[in-house]
Amino acid sequence: MTSIEAPPHSAAERQALEPHVAAFFERRTCSIQYIVADTATGECAVIDPVLDYDEKSGSIATHSADQLLQHISEQKLTPTWILDTHPHADHLSAADYLKRKTGARTGIGAKVVDVQKLWKDLYNLPDHFPTDGSQWDRLFADGDRFRIGALEAEVLFSPGHTLASITYVVGGAAFVHDTLLMPDYGTARCDFPGGSAGQLWRTIQRILSLPDDTRLFVGHDYMPGGRAPAWESTVGDQRSRNVHLLQAPSEERFVEFRQARDATLPMPKLILHALQVNIAAGRLPEPEGNGQRYLKIPLDALPGVRWD
Repeated sequence: MTSIEAPPHSAAERQALEPHVAAFFERRTCSIQYIVADTATGECAVIDPVLDYDEKSGSIATHSADQLLQHISEQKLTPTWILDTHPHADHLSAADYLKRKTGARTGIGAKVVDVQKLWKDLYNLPDHFPTDGSQWDRLFADGDRFRIGALEAEVLFSPGHTLASITYVVGGAAFVHDTLLMPDYGTARCDFPGGSAGQLWRTIQRILSLPDDTRLFVGHDYMPGGRAPAWESTVGDQRSRNVHLLQAPSEERFVEFRQARDATLPMPKLILHALQVNIAAGRLPEPEGNGQRYLKIPLDALPGVRWD
């Protein structure tokens, strides 16, 4: 387990090393996008940006990503990183669009190469499609550190939901995406190719070993009971209130619970649309001879699909 350095003693020093976090809720996919800024230098990172996609018409739009760009412009920020926590199954990534707009570097977890190999076969992608992660500027391994202005960020390998998921820890904030959700909703599913309920349990325990006041920012919120969207909790909140962890407080019980629950869930409606884009760092397929781009939808590719 990678150690997390103790915070400075001075309150002023602690505040200077804390990021400013702006969250943007995307209602169509219930995704949360983040801009994480160093207030001292104005440098920022974008985490898990959404490329708008309407599966009924096949339309692509950039409204969500443009909202991020507008905020960056209004706050006079300088984006230096565009980061994904994993290759998403429920929305298309806007990483490539934002890279072309800003020149910022892109990053994702190093295990994405295994996801690329798995899904390249499923989509029957051409031989020249690279599965070495070269679509991103940096592949992050467990324990890697990088800077957002004066802020130091650390990467925690966080498998379970996918085999390539990572958490970004920036000061007293951790961006956990599909590991823990809000305490009243629970935890993430683990039944995608490469997922593992046992690994998710161990990932959650690692995240919960951070200080109790660590701010945890989730990647989705499904608004149980019709409440307003929410995206921030703390390690202490999750320990005391997460409904799945209270129901299944040991690894054995959690694995049983998670596997039984996942067996009842339909696949995300955009999984086959999204993965072919997201394993290419948000790049859309190249236009064909008629100038039109096409997504591929492999038939009968995912086992155990529920029809209801």
